[in-house]
Amino acid sequence: MPEPSKKAVSAFTKKPKTTEATTGGSAIFEAETEKAGIKVKWQRAGAEITESKKYIIKSEGNKHSLTINNIEKDDDVTYAVIAGSSKVKFELKVKEPEKSEAVLPTEASSASAVLDAESAPAVTGSPPPPTDSIQKSVPTSEIQPELPLDPIGLFVTRPQDGEVSVGGNITFTAIVAGASLLKKPSVKWFKGKWMDLGNKVGTHLQLHDHYDRNNKVYVFEMQIIDAKMTYAGGYRCEVSTKDKFDSCNFNLIVNETPAAGDMDIRTTFRRVSLAGGGRRMSAAFLSAEGHEEGGELNFSALLKKRDSFLRSVNRTETKTESQPSVDVWEILRNAPPSEYEKIAFQYGITDLRGLLKRLKRMKKEEKKSTAFLKKLDPAYQVDKGQKIKFTVDVANPDADVKWLKNGQEIQVSGSKYIFEAVGNKRILTINHCSLADDAAYQCVIGEEKSFTELFVREPPVLIIHPLEDQMVMVGERVEFECEVSEEGATVKWQKDGTELTREAAFKYRFKKDGKKHYLIINESTKEDSGHYSVKTNGGESVAELFVQEKKLEVYQSIADLTVKARDQAVFKCEVSDENVKGIWLKNGKEVIPNERIKISHIGRIHKLTIDDVTPEDEADYSFIPEGFAYNVSAKLQFLEIKIDFVPREEPPKIHLDCMGQSPDTIVVVAGNKLRLDVPISGDPIPSVIWQKVKKNSDSVQSSDDSRNPTGTSSDLSNENKLLSESEGRVRVEMHEDHCVFIIEGAEKQDEGVYRVTVKNPAGEDKADITVKVIDVPDPPEAPKILNIGEDYCSVEWQPPSFDGGQPVLGYILERKKKKSYRWMRLNFDLLKELSYEAKRMIEGVVYEMRVYAVNSIGMSRPSLPSAPFMPIAPPSEPTHFTVEDVSDSTITLKWRPPERIGAGGLDGYIVEYCKERSTDWIPAIYGLTERTSILIKDLVTGDKLYFRVKAINLAGESEPAITKEPITIREIVQRPKIWLPRYLRQTLMKKVGETINIVIPFQGKPRPRVTWMKGGQALESKDVGIRNSNTDTILFIRKAERHHSGTYEVAVQIENMEDKVTITIQIADKPGPPQNVKIVDVWGFNVALEWTPPQDDGNAQILGYTIQKADKKTMEWYTVSDHYRRTNCVVSDLIMGNEYYFRVFSENSWGLSETAATTKTPVYIQKTGTIYKPPSYKEYDFSEPPKFTHPLANRSVIAGYNATLSCALRGIPKPKIFWYKNKVDLSGDAKYRMFSKQGVLTLEIRKPTPFDSGCYTCKAVNDSGEAEIECRLDVRAPQ
Repeated sequence: MPEPSKKAVSAFTKKPKTTEATTGGSAIFEAETEKAGIKVKWQRAGAEITESKKYIIKSEGNKHSLTINNIEKDDDVTYAVIAGSSKVKFELKVKEPEKSEAVLPTEASSASAVLDAESAPAVTGSPPPPTDSIQKSVPTSEIQPELPLDPIGLFVTRPQDGEVSVGGNITFTAIVAGASLLKKPSVKWFKGKWMDLGNKVGTHLQLHDHYDRNNKVYVFEMQIIDAKMTYAGGYRCEVSTKDKFDSCNFNLIVNETPAAGDMDIRTTFRRVSLAGGGRRMSAAFLSAEGHEEGGELNFSALLKKRDSFLRSVNRTETKTESQPSVDVWEILRNAPPSEYEKIAFQYGITDLRGLLKRLKRMKKEEKKSTAFLKKLDPAYQVDKGQKIKFTVDVANPDADVKWLKNGQEIQVSGSKYIFEAVGNKRILTINHCSLADDAAYQCVIGEEKSFTELFVREPPVLIIHPLEDQMVMVGERVEFECEVSEEGATVKWQKDGTELTREAAFKYRFKKDGKKHYLIINESTKEDSGHYSVKTNGGESVAELFVQEKKLEVYQSIADLTVKARDQAVFKCEVSDENVKGIWLKNGKEVIPNERIKISHIGRIHKLTIDDVTPEDEADYSFIPEGFAYNVSAKLQFLEIKIDFVPREEPPKIHLDCMGQSPDTIVVVAGNKLRLDVPISGDPIPSVIWQKVKKNSDSVQSSDDSRNPTGTSSDLSNENKLLSESEGRVRVEMHEDHCVFIIEGAEKQDEGVYRVTVKNPAGEDKADITVKVIDVPDPPEAPKILNIGEDYCSVEWQPPSFDGGQPVLGYILERKKKKSYRWMRLNFDLLKELSYEAKRMIEGVVYEMRVYAVNSIGMSRPSLPSAPFMPIAPPSEPTHFTVEDVSDSTITLKWRPPERIGAGGLDGYIVEYCKERSTDWIPAIYGLTERTSILIKDLVTGDKLYFRVKAINLAGESEPAITKEPITIREIVQRPKIWLPRYLRQTLMKKVGETINIVIPFQGKPRPRVTWMKGGQALESKDVGIRNSNTDTILFIRKAERHHSGTYEVAVQIENMEDKVTITIQIADKPGPPQNVKIVDVWGFNVALEWTPPQDDGNAQILGYTIQKADKKTMEWYTVSDHYRRTNCVVSDLIMGNEYYFRVFSENSWGLSETAATTKTPVYIQKTGTIYKPPSYKEYDFSEPPKFTHPLANRSVIAGYNATLSCALRGIPKPKIFWYKNKVDLSGDAKYRMFSKQGVLTLEIRKPTPFDSGCYTCKAVNDSGEAEIECRLDVRAPQ
């Protein structure tokens, strides 16, 4: 950004000045530009002036004038003249002829009244401010689009000068064009030259900005609240974009309402300077041009010369002496830092710190390097493990070059650093770059240095194995694990977007194990639920943690038991958590295990086993899970057998409670043991037959066990296997007074009706017992996924084919990520319905679902997983849907992609339209379009249509973006207008052979007709190409020639409307040599030359000549003078007795002529006076034999590190050097490098080994003699 204190280069050599005129008269404003042919524009109150009877505009060469005829009161406004990027403002003061002296106070008071309404009173005696300055205090919302435009720079409307009373408020507004800007411009407000107001915002100063979408402009406001006298002075507004910069100066005058009889000293505090004629001119007009500095505030003059000041207040014409302009920047730049405070006090600088910061940022002119032809770039970047090359071009190929890293010289060490010298290039190569090579580097040649920085970029760390969702109970340990692509990589853990640190909460532990990273939560709580993510510089993985309150489900409760003496009683309880422990109670007291009473816990099953039951064991037994306020109870009943007298002949009898007509049903859980005690009686002891009655036939499976004295059992059927006490899964055990029916590990096929028959000679008895085996349900079929959304889906499934003999109580649903192995439960309360809406899923992640069926026995096996699915949502509606162009049968629409696309991506867009007052939407094109614009053809002229566009992805259609109003299909006529680029407003200079490619944009509808003309003739040259489009025209010349120079005229025409611009192209080349070079006179040591300008100036102005001389003996040419403007010169300081030739080159803006004009004959410089005979001297012999001034020192080095041996030598002529090891010449060995610089001799041994130990000799030989010196080198092995 250019410094505001530096004066811009003006295109004007003479500027128009403020002029006074009377009504009805005329006024002439004159201006002169530096070059002829520059196009000049005149403006009135910001609007361009076109030539008419009232306004006469003339241009002759570099002189330009504006004549205003029939002046009226309305002509008293601000005018401006523009040439290129320079703009000069001036005023026309209109007076009434009959009362020129009395009008001024009246006008001032009227202007004051107008400004009072806007909180900006005028100063008595000052001319009324321009109309633009009154608008500065209007609120932003009232800004009209018809504000005058400023065609130069970035401003549409610049801040204007203003006045305000003490305690009042005032707002300065700057409007910047935003249609051509990609992003919001940067705006800064300054007071004076250096005080940045950005850090002064507070009670008395407010800065606001907003974007007006209707007018496409940025509005920036600076509001001063409760103004004080110290706020008066010059202000500046700077606006900058990526490649443009503009600034504007304006003044603020703070007035204090004077009491009766008080003097008015407000004018003392104005910044004033003299403008021609001795009249005082507001500094705003001068500083706005960028050519004049604002005046200084001279408070000392007010204090010291108060009397003279009071006298000057009452004068009709206020005259002030202009203070000399002081450049504080230049003073500070040249002063030492110790003088800064003194200078700040002297010139009234209050913000010294801000001034010094800006001074530090000022650009300094870089001196041209004499040692470097090409320096290092400011910075380089390389990936870790790769190599980088630093290259510089040096002016002297023999120069000694040093490379530094962080200020330390880089030494040759292995293959890490490689130094190369190729011609004028010096190359430093760094192999296998690591983070340690990220440093500042320098290349040093003598006193000059070239700096650069190397940035080593680590490759992105990828996540190989992502995190997995987890579901735990409160208090359990949680461990998230992920694996990255590189060991020792840095990762960042987050919970719900907040970074986790060890300091934030001691509950988190972070662990690294090679490429694996762990996040550990030892005791989880409900608050730990959420989304956890791990981030690297190359990816991110997200997982969800569910923490649920502990809930315990009892899958199998303990049942009441009735046992007889010396039998075994087993209570079994199955719970949902295998880690839960518990205690057994007997009548409220804890059961202590012993040899007879045993307590076991295997998995989810808890057992209490009582052997050899006694009457004391009869009680209420309870199981209480540890940590839960919950218990299950059952009762143990002791069956006491009473022995009564039985007669000898007693028919058998089965003593069961189910002896009625309907068979009793015994329910057993699959896998459990069924033990049925059947008491019997009879004398003699009856035989027992067990039969399983088949439902579909009368055949039975029987087991006949007759009671014998030894208690053995025998087969009663030839088809069935004998059941004994020790074999068989289904068996019968016989005792004296009862039999026991046992089924080990009940299965589904064991279900049925069992018939027991007892027989003896006295009779028989029968009983039927129904055994029902119940189990967990079969697994349901794979669930189906319906209605997929952004983070949810609906799941449906069917009941299991077999419910396990018990009604299904509900279902449990689980999900997992496709590539994971961990299933996560979604519900803790059983689902009664056959559908469920799963939520809290991550969009774009592939999931699977499975379901369990639950009955009173337990959970079924899981169903097959559902088909993989991905939660996605339709995109949001397209944005910025607008109409770009309309014709009689076509329309062009454009839009931007939706703000939210989602993981489903974007397949394309659907464009539809419908007629006004209709609801039928018609597709504009067949299928989808991937572009964000569309041309719809074959529409009916005059139809009023609505248009809409919808985005489509896998999830469906987005909400439509619809035009707010119906669009009428008809051609819109737009007046033709050429937008001439700024660089074409001046003469376009090109060199012969260069390519010319001129693009001129224009507007107009329908498509305008474009014509090119040169010199009034249509442009039809074969080597000039012209291409026209709807929005621009291009002139292309592949190789420019001199005849292509001239004035080109471009015209765009639509019917009778036309717009024209002219372009001046100048094709130039190097000039020819001067003509008629001759020697006019020779005297003493001087020669006078004369020549005429070249015949061919290369179509460019001759800027000067270069004169050279050459001695006839050597014919080496030396430049005597360059850029010489005249056609004659005197060459002095020639050597007497020599003969000289002279030649002259001509020069224009493209360089020197190819050849030079040379004098045909040499010029002899005559000797004058006596001939000097120099004395003869005997030549002194400076030869000296070699002599070592500094010996070689014995050294002991470590193997593997480079070693050097050095000594100093003198001798004339320069001796030849030989190095020996143990009397063996080392000249041809590549392991040794030998250096000789300024008499210092060095032998470098690269990576020595113990073999390199020995006696080293340095020998020097010249014509005068020789010398030798020795030393001992010991090479030690590293420890």
